[in-house]
Amino acid sequence: MSLYIGIDSGTQSVKAVVLDLARRQVVAEARAPHALIPGLPAGHLEQRPEDWTAALDQVLAQVAGQIDGSQVRGIGVSGQQHGLVPLDAAGRVIRPAKLWCDTSTTDECALITKRLGGPQAAIRLTGNRILPGFTAPKILWLKRHEPANYRRLRQVLLPHDYLNYWLTGNYFMELGDASGTALLDVRRRTWSRAALHAVDPALAGWLPALSESHAAAGLLKPELSRRYGFGPGVVVSAGGGDNMMGAIGTGNVVPGIITASFGTSGTIYAHARQPVIDPQGEIAAFCSSTGGWLPLLCTMNVTTVTEQVRALFGQDHAALDAAVAATPPGANGLVLLPYLAGERTPNVPEGSGVLLGLTPQTCQPGHLARAAMEGVTLGMNYGLRRLASLGVKAKEIRVTGGGAKSPVWRQLMADIFGVPVVAMREDEGAALGGALQAAWCVARRAGQPRARLTDFTTGIVALNEATRCRPRPAHTARYRKLQALQDQLSLAVRGVFAAQRRLAD
Repeated sequence: MSLYIGIDSGTQSVKAVVLDLARRQVVAEARAPHALIPGLPAGHLEQRPEDWTAALDQVLAQVAGQIDGSQVRGIGVSGQQHGLVPLDAAGRVIRPAKLWCDTSTTDECALITKRLGGPQAAIRLTGNRILPGFTAPKILWLKRHEPANYRRLRQVLLPHDYLNYWLTGNYFMELGDASGTALLDVRRRTWSRAALHAVDPALAGWLPALSESHAAAGLLKPELSRRYGFGPGVVVSAGGGDNMMGAIGTGNVVPGIITASFGTSGTIYAHARQPVIDPQGEIAAFCSSTGGWLPLLCTMNVTTVTEQVRALFGQDHAALDAAVAATPPGANGLVLLPYLAGERTPNVPEGSGVLLGLTPQTCQPGHLARAAMEGVTLGMNYGLRRLASLGVKAKEIRVTGGGAKSPVWRQLMADIFGVPVVAMREDEGAALGGALQAAWCVARRAGQPRARLTDFTTGIVALNEATRCRPRPAHTARYRKLQALQDQLSLAVRGVFAAQRRLAD
């Protein structure tokens, strides 16, 4: 028996799954919550890394109690992308981590972009625009706003890198998650000297050496192996960002497959054998955690929007679905621009939510629920169409996350995307991806240098065919018109968001 543990540390919790490779199935699971730091100014979203490690410790102990720990061979960690974990010379956390959803760094984005020579120069040098979600502006924010903390900085890690450090004691960074820092030249898969210097010339000495994704971050610390009842020599694989690990966990490791995650935020991504660079910078040109590339779009607002509408009317999830199903497609002209937390694709960090079409007929719970579900899905479709324009076209979309659990929402996705959608049999795709990458890493270390990731995803990653939804042509045609209206609304109101924010303060 060979067991592999996959970890997914997200914004709300840490999850663990145990994969029995011989039986090709998940045999144990656990989850432990953690929270955002409350009371911060608008746009500032932070967490304490010690809360992540406490939750990680908890889930590892829980799954260890459900299995024969002596059979654990490897651990793979997935983590929320882009977050800044600043460490001092002794490896101590200097301050809480600024997260992917923190939008307080717009001034730093503008400054880095100016130093690089403008948006097009930034894309030429790194493959990406400099956006508030990325890590580079967070480092410059620390330098400009907390100089005492910045003077202590000697090591920069991403969230999943910090968990690897806690497990192994090693500073390590792999190409997939590193490509979300805006410091990497994704074409050449090396640090961009120009991007590093735009933040601080000393930064090159504070980043781990870059490693390929089939490498190991190290071995699990002996004291942790003893604590959980594991044997010696447990390998901790490179791991990766949650989207990179989600790609592995949905079998998105060869061209032609597209994954959509409908969680707190939304992502749509595909595997590519060559870099896919968007000249407008709306699609992120990431590397994958498989040795390839992962063109990706990200929206900031998905289930956060539908959950707020659900809470507004005191509905459970079944009642929300029923209200949406009872309302006609297009919600009789009610359109929601769902930028409740600003937006990343399109890049509108100062954005807020906008409702167009409120009338006595549409100012109803069902219409607002339908407009919310349609609004966030149209936001995802904005990026899907951008991907298609770059040559990455969907024939089928594999959906994960909380939104994928709703039959009503899955059908709405198919109608808006215009292609079939299907959910996965194992929904914890990022955690499963971590376990699969760990198995791949262990095989490569054990004298199988030609082992491919598909050797492990095939037969383990499975679709839940009972969830498959196909687009209804009449509804798809209606949503094309609604998409055009939402896009027009987004462009029309962007100039007033800053003034609105000032009034709200």
